[in-house]
Amino acid sequence: MAKNQKGIIKEDLLRSLPPEWPQDLLPPIRKQVGASGRKVVVLDDDPTGTQTVHNIPVLTEWSVEALQRELQDDFPAFYILTNSRSLSLPAAQSLNTEIGRNLVEAGRKGSRSFAVVSRSDSTLRGHFPGELEALATGLGENFDAWIVFPFLLEGGRYTLGDTHYADEGGRLIPSAETEFARDSVFGYRSSNLREWVEEKSGGRIPSGSVLSISIEDIRVGGPPCVLERLTGLERAKVCVVNAAGYRDVEVFVNALLEAEAQGRRFLYRTAASFVRVRAGISPRGLLSFSDLHMPGGGGGLTVVGSYVPKTTRQLQKLAGLPRTAVIEMDVEKLLDDNRREGEIDRACRAAETLLQGEKDVVIHTTRRLINAGNAEGDLAIGRSVSDGLTTALRRIAVKPRYVIAKGGITASDVATKGLNVKRALVLGQILPGVPVWRLGHESRYEGIPYVVFPGNVGSDEALAETVQALRLR
Repeated sequence: MAKNQKGIIKEDLLRSLPPEWPQDLLPPIRKQVGASGRKVVVLDDDPTGTQTVHNIPVLTEWSVEALQRELQDDFPAFYILTNSRSLSLPAAQSLNTEIGRNLVEAGRKGSRSFAVVSRSDSTLRGHFPGELEALATGLGENFDAWIVFPFLLEGGRYTLGDTHYADEGGRLIPSAETEFARDSVFGYRSSNLREWVEEKSGGRIPSGSVLSISIEDIRVGGPPCVLERLTGLERAKVCVVNAAGYRDVEVFVNALLEAEAQGRRFLYRTAASFVRVRAGISPRGLLSFSDLHMPGGGGGLTVVGSYVPKTTRQLQKLAGLPRTAVIEMDVEKLLDDNRREGEIDRACRAAETLLQGEKDVVIHTTRRLINAGNAEGDLAIGRSVSDGLTTALRRIAVKPRYVIAKGGITASDVATKGLNVKRALVLGQILPGVPVWRLGHESRYEGIPYVVFPGNVGSDEALAETVQALRLR
């Protein structure tokens, strides 16, 4: 298997694997989902988890009444946008416990059962295991196991030999060696998922106690082998899953649903690829311009808050497009109470003028990351900067043709605080892993496309390609 200093050549590794399971399992999965009567409820720690589904609702509220309404409709799944990755661990735990309890009450009132996915980052950033512990408490259920499944084909995330990889230019880099693992709040050292569980749990869940479903279990043994492994789990185990393609996900989910039909119960901590298969949703092609039903004139608006180096490279490519105007907001001013208001007002006035001139406007923060030196302080800085961006957005009086939000926390704040979204519909994806929502009637800009662009997805040209795809023909 060929290597160099930047990891393993992806095609070499994929060719070395056993062939995929030969049977298309999505049709029987849909039958299993229907027979179970259990709706899939996805708690999404930022809005980017909608990046694999289509024609699925997203809620930004979780009252018992709202959840009961959503449990009763005909959609196979729905998302609850928690934005918990922007919160401290205690706040995220409190939120998960509250939602779990509200779901139980809504299910009881509506006589509808459900399965819960805690959707988080495919590069392993987030409040684990704290969120799952709190969610399990809120749901009041003794689960047989937690399923950890970060595979995301659309983002180039693979798990093989229990090691989680990110595809960077055709080479698979162990996730702990990527820029994402250096996150100031959610950083980690272990690429092996079993060791990652031990690391993130502070040793409370030893790696030796974590079950692994291997690629050989999935591709050679198939659903019967995976079912045997799942039904043999002792209560409160963690199970990590290897996968390199959607057929691997189908094999696992087919066995998982059979295990659940036999009475086993699992809580899922996964990336977005799992959600589509677990809900029995068929794949669909990328959205075309005609699918979006956009206004016939005006400029578009892109808001960039993500600080990962990938976003900065994408922003540079976008800024080079003709008919694109860039407004930079100074983070130091946003963090200074004496200068904050003037900086916000300057940005929104400039954006209004440019949008009236039918320019595609980009508002972004200065690229120099300011740290507090501790996780709590860094989260507080992130919230303050994101709030500055959304405050500017709220004050822009000119309606854009579309809105793009770059970065998970930014996208959540733009949706809830900037656009007043209570419920939206995921239309599909404009690029692999980049979802588009249709905003509901209660939002500021009813009906326009809202593009949720993850910070860690796409080539350097992807953000520019998205803006070009949204321009008038």
